[in-house]
Amino acid sequence: MSRQTRRTGTFLVTREHKRFVEFANAVRRNATIGLCHGRAGVGKTLSARRYANWDLIEPLITTWGRREDSDKKVYAASSRARTLFYTPPVGGSISALRKDIQPFIMRLCVCIDSYGNPKWAERPLTPLGLIELVIIDEAERLTMTGLEFLRDQFDRSDAGLILIGMPGIEKRMSQYPQLYSRIGFVHEYPPLSKDEMQFVLQRQWRKWGFGQDDADFTDDRVAAAIIRLTAGNFRLLQRLFMQIERIARINEMAAITEDVVEAAAQTLVIGNAN
Repeated sequence: MSRQTRRTGTFLVTREHKRFVEFANAVRRNATIGLCHGRAGVGKTLSARRYANWDLIEPLITTWGRREDSDKKVYAASSRARTLFYTPPVGGSISALRKDIQPFIMRLCVCIDSYGNPKWAERPLTPLGLIELVIIDEAERLTMTGLEFLRDQFDRSDAGLILIGMPGIEKRMSQYPQLYSRIGFVHEYPPLSKDEMQFVLQRQWRKWGFGQDDADFTDDRVAAAIIRLTAGNFRLLQRLFMQIERIARINEMAAITEDVVEAAAQTLVIGNAN
C-alpha cells in the first residue's frame, strides 16, 4: 500500500524500509533505546513517519480542534502504531521539548484511548501513557539537557525510544554514559542497492505507462544514468523522477531517453551523492 505526499511522491515499501520496521518493532518490543543512522536522503525520515502513520495522525494532534466523525480513522491508526514521531527544533532544549512533546503525548494517548481498546485500561500510568514507542528525528538537534529529559521519560515508562540521525550520532551518544548504556539496537539505513534501484525504476516506468525492457539497450542506458546520478539516494531519486516527468510531459514524449534524464538532472542540485 502506498501513500501519495506532495513533497515525496508515492511511498515505496523497499527492502530497507522493511528492515527499519523490523528494527523499530524490536526496540518497541524490548522497551529499549535504538539508534538509526544514515546519510541524508536515504529514507530514514520517510520510513519512520510511515511506521508511525504520521502523515495521517500529525494533522489532527497538531491542530487539535473539535472532534469529527472522520477522526475515527486517526484513532484506529493511532491504536495500531502506538508511536509518537517528533522532530525537535534546532538547539532542542528541555524547555522546547516540554512545550512541544508533552501536548503531543497527551493528544496521541487520547486518540489511542478513543479507539476503545479495553487493553489500554490495564496499562500502568507512565509519563508516556499508552504510547509504546517514541521516534525522535534529527536527534543531533537535541541539547544535553534535552537528551537527559528523554532518558528520564524513557526510564519512567515502558516504551521504546528511537533516535534518528546522521552517521556519527552513535559516537556523540557515547558521550552520555547514562543514555548510551541503555541502547539496545543500532541500525544503519543505507542507500538503495542496485537491485532496489532497479525495482524502483521498474515501478516508476509502469506508473508512467512505459514498459522497461531489460533487453533494450536504450532502457538499460537510461537506468544506468539514473543509478549513476542518484547513487541510491532516495530523496534525490524522487526529485529526479519529478523533473523527468515534467520534461516528458512538456515535450509530449512517448518514451524516456538518456537525454531526458540528463536534462532533468541539470535542473537539480545533485552535489555528491556518495
